[in-house]
Amino acid sequence: MDKINNYSTRFIDWLTVFGPKVIGALLVFIIGLYLINMVARLVSTGLRKRGIDVSLQSFLGSLVSIGLKILLLITVAGMIGIQTTSFVAVIGALGLAVGLALQGSLANFAGGVLILVFKPFKVGDFIESGGQTGNVLEIQIFNTILLTPENKTVILANGAVSNGTIINYSRHGNLRVDITMAVAPDNDIEKVRTVALQAIEANKFVLKEPAPSVNVIKVGDGMITLAIRPYAASSEYWDAFFTVQEDVKNAWDKNDVAGPIPTRVIINK
Repeated sequence: MDKINNYSTRFIDWLTVFGPKVIGALLVFIIGLYLINMVARLVSTGLRKRGIDVSLQSFLGSLVSIGLKILLLITVAGMIGIQTTSFVAVIGALGLAVGLALQGSLANFAGGVLILVFKPFKVGDFIESGGQTGNVLEIQIFNTILLTPENKTVILANGAVSNGTIINYSRHGNLRVDITMAVAPDNDIEKVRTVALQAIEANKFVLKEPAPSVNVIKVGDGMITLAIRPYAASSEYWDAFFTVQEDVKNAWDKNDVAGPIPTRVIINK
């Protein structure tokens, strides 16, 4: 009986000393979880309203939730008398070690976040980056995947993409097709231009607006070199590039526009 009374007295003393701390810590834990879930929902809602990519919404929501829960656990542990200094030091050391070990991956992650937030391009766009050109198949957290015109799959690290030059050929919906062709120097320039423009305007891949142009860029070497500049939808760029040259050549032939005859002057001394 004496032992039972002794244990009872100790238990009551323990409850008297630690009971309020445990109850307070439990209340803080429950309320903290509720607030953390509410903050995570607000973050997800804000990202969704801004049109952020779904994968990034989920990742950032989870990141905010996990970070706040770790802080909550450290706070609760401190309330019930557990020394948290060592935990904080260990977490900091682990964070530093992981950061150094994953330095390249973290740079790619940061690049992926920047791409998904600021959207210099989107899935389906035709872009050039890092010396590679192709249609964007996927924008992942760490990588961007392209499909090249040769049907090759290219995986680009987002860190390099976000820090490098990005050329988006699809942003404005159309592209200027740069073509250079030449004729003989004794042709009537106005006739050459008129015939070329008629052939270009009849091409089904060429846009009416902006209007195409045909201009002389060089006279010499036994020819007149012309800059032919039609516009086409980005998805039909190569169709316009090849068919316009064929159409213009056929139109010149039908209208007796002579082709170039390159000449060289050889001087004997």
